[in-house]
Order: sequence, then structure tokens, then C-alpha cells
Amino acid sequence: MLSRVAPWLASRNETGLRVRVLGSADTLALRALASEDVVANVFILAHLDSVGTAAPTSGGASVFGVFDGDTLLGACWAGANLVPVELDPGLAGYVAMAAHQSGRRYASIFGPADTVLALYSRFEQLGHFAHEVRSRQPLLTLAGRPSIAANPSLTFGTMTDFDQILPACAAMFEEEVGYSPFLGGQDFYSRRVAGLIRQGHSLVHIDPSGTVVFKAELGAVTPDVTQVQGVWMNPDMRGRGQSAGYMAAVVNLSRTFAPVTSLYVNDYNAKARATYERVGFEQVGTFATVLF
Repeated sequence: MLSRVAPWLASRNETGLRVRVLGSADTLALRALASEDVVANVFILAHLDSVGTAAPTSGGASVFGVFDGDTLLGACWAGANLVPVELDPGLAGYVAMAAHQSGRRYASIFGPADTVLALYSRFEQLGHFAHEVRSRQPLLTLAGRPSIAANPSLTFGTMTDFDQILPACAAMFEEEVGYSPFLGGQDFYSRRVAGLIRQGHSLVHIDPSGTVVFKAELGAVTPDVTQVQGVWMNPDMRGRGQSAGYMAAVVNLSRTFAPVTSLYVNDYNAKARATYERVGFEQVGTFATVLF
């Protein structure tokens, strides 16, 4: 991967800035960079907590770093998705070119809105066009307990619930992004869902008939912050005013891992935003997501 990026790097040396793939020796610098905003950077911090290194993974994911001399100015996770880490929008073009020349294909870019949109602007110039751009996604947090009573029916999912949870997760995914997560095969997504269950990061209410009423996952977890994803209410149960109670329960269960619960939501989803506000979430930033 480095050899494919190197020609572009050489052409940029005169600027004093360079981009390279981070290695294990860069772990402390990456963690320090990400720790500047533990909410926005919970994804990469959770990764570092899990694997302990900034070096490329066995699956081929890596982290690009932008350097001025020996100083790490910004970074970007490059796996199935691109996830910027304290990357100034003015440096996004450097990372976009490196990501382009790596030869990988990316399913999305997500993170702080200004940087994500700057990355995508350069990606467009390089011939990569999005399926959808969600340019304003309020980043919300709740530090402490929710403002309303929690629904006690929500619990941590277990592997005995897998056959019920997987179809609910797939339904949520398709509703959210417009296509099935099983395109190209069911194995990868199934392993992802099973992994979340085994980690204790799957939250679900399954009624006595075996129907998933509500579910959510903790997509990233650190000692400081959890990031909620995959919030889904069974369509047959919607419109009954139950969502806020379930989200309060999500917060309470999330607090077993970290004191701050976070999530980001599409700005046009007025009902969800009203629910989160009722529970006690407050906006602390703005994310964006580009779907390819």
C-alpha cells in the first residue's frame, strides 16, 4: 500500500507536508490527536483500545497521517469507510489523494461535516461520485442520566436472540441507506451483528411472540464515550410514543460502559431529533456522511 502511495508523496515534499500510513510507532501520537475530542473521535479511540496499535490491520485497514516534519497534524482511518481524525478541512485534499491512490474502495466517509465535505469535494474531482450526501447530521451527547423514565423492557441482546436480531438490523440498514446489507453475501454483516452481541453492545426488546420491538447498538465504546447506532423501532409499533422511553433505556444501559452517550442524526429527521431532545441529548457538533 505504501508503495502505491509513495509517488504522490514524493511530489508533495516541497510543501513540507507529507502523508503516510501510520505504524505502531505512531500509536501514542494518534491517540493524543484523537483525544482532543473524545466524542467526535470515539470510532478511532475505540479501535485503538481494541487492538492497541495504529498499524494496519490484518484485514488491510490503515490510518493515513498528515505530517509537518515529525508532527502529526491530522489523520484519517481508511478501512471499509474513511473516518477523519482531527483533520483540518484544508488538509483533506492530501488524504483524499492518498486514499485514491491506495486503490481501495470505500463505502462511506463520515465524521465532522466540514472535513467530510472537503474530502468528498476532492474525491469528486478524482472521479468518485456519491450515492447520497447527508451534509448536516447533528452530533448529540447526553452526559449523565436521561430526562425521562426508561422503558425497563430493553435489555442486552444475547446470542440466543441472534435469529431475531439479525433481520431487525438488516431492516434498519436497508431503511437507512436504501439497499440490503446482504448484497454480495450475508456472512460479513452477520459476523458484524454477532460481534456486537458478543461484546454486549446490542440492546433489544423482544416481545413474548419473538418479535423485535426496538433495538439499537453501541457502535463504538471507550471508557469516556459510547456512540449509539442502528436505532430502530418495529414499523408496526411506531406512532405510539414509545421511542423516548426506549432511548432513555439506551442511555442507562450505555452508562454501564461510559458516562457520556453520543449519537448523530440526520437533520431532516424531525421526529427522531425531537425524541432525542426529550430524552436530554444536546448538540455538540455537526457530522456529515457521504455514501458511495
